[in-house]
Amino acid sequence: MITRRDSLVAGVAILITAAALALAQTPVKPVMHASVFNWAGFKAEPTKTGSRRECFDERTATLDRLECHVTTVNPGEAPHAAHQHPEEEVIIVKEGVLEAMQNGRTNLVETGGIIFQASNEPHGLRNPGPHQAVYYVFKIYPHDLAKAKAE
Repeated sequence: MITRRDSLVAGVAILITAAALALAQTPVKPVMHASVFNWAGFKAEPTKTGSRRECFDERTATLDRLECHVTTVNPGEAPHAAHQHPEEEVIIVKEGVLEAMQNGRTNLVETGGIIFQASNEPHGLRNPGPHQAVYYVFKIYPHDLAKAKAE
């Protein structure tokens, strides 16, 4: 005779099996191959302090995610408050001047300059100049980032 306990165990087993099958069937995002991204293809979306252009956010052969966007910041503004995060960033100043605050120290970075934001280190940006500052942001998420963060 089938007991209430037997029914409960069978129901839980069915739910676990269904969840495992659903996870196994979740499609993996394809790897980005060699590509070209032209400025004209980046649509500017207004923000409170300027604008943002999304370029790409893809998986690569060696990274879980490689994300790039272009930020435009109006004079005297900061795109957001100083912060920190596990992913690393490389920032290339396209136009204007930025103040880069890193670990309590501030440096001026002019057109053509490069900023590296290390994992989990406090950082922030501000446009101290009289004109808009425009910069590319490359966010780097390695495959083991979630694992490294948990350790």
